[in-house]
Amino acid sequence: MNGASREALHAAREQLDALTDNTSVDVARLASELASVTALLNREGTLRRALSDPAKSGEAKAELARRLLGAQIGEDSLDLLSGLVRSRWSRSRDLVDAVEELADIADLIAAQRAGALDDVEDELFRFGRILSGSSELRSALANQVSGGEAKAGLLHSLLGGRADPVTERLVTRLVTAPRGRSLESGIESLSKLAAARRNRMVAEVTSATPLSDRQRQRLADSLARIYGRQVHLNLDVDPTVLGGLRIRIGDEVINGAISDRLDEAARRMAG
Repeated sequence: MNGASREALHAAREQLDALTDNTSVDVARLASELASVTALLNREGTLRRALSDPAKSGEAKAELARRLLGAQIGEDSLDLLSGLVRSRWSRSRDLVDAVEELADIADLIAAQRAGALDDVEDELFRFGRILSGSSELRSALANQVSGGEAKAGLLHSLLGGRADPVTERLVTRLVTAPRGRSLESGIESLSKLAAARRNRMVAEVTSATPLSDRQRQRLADSLARIYGRQVHLNLDVDPTVLGGLRIRIGDEVINGAISDRLDEAARRMAG
């Protein structure tokens, strides 16, 4: 992508990150719905062009998307799609590519939440190596005569129970709907998305009062030094912590809240 499409994709990624920083969002469902939208836009050229038409206002395109798809996908997916169609795209195909990438990233976020992102990245790499070394497998998966169901069945026999479910979903979507890509280039793209995701950490920070800009920056810098990568802060205010901070990064909790210290002291006294 270049020009307007690159900027639109960057904005869409940020919107997805902001949405999925909320752990109550069902990212697996989000991925599935966005994959369905990708298939629809890839199949329906008239709709694809209507939703990326630069002559139409962003609001008109968002309303069209809501009218046609509002009953078929959830509100989170619809919000993402509305943001996408409000943006300007250099080519209508770029819009489809962007929806597909968001679907893949959503699945990778699901793996990240489950603590399986490293496994998924490794499995994608190893599957790519197996693919490169087996012309028979490559031919079977790239065979245009075989239907998607047969290919999905073959992949399940290879990956089911041996690879993370996210890995199987990503590879199955690529194989059954390559959209003009070679399998090797598709696996490479998925591996790059996984690597980029792995380098992004999210810290859920709870404080008694809102943090100042200076405090947020100092905290982000400190966590970046500890973890060796940039850390996005997802901030919440809870007066019951009384003071200090409670920080959760994945399964790790850094507890500096006064209320937690009091609870611990009470437990020790009771013991």
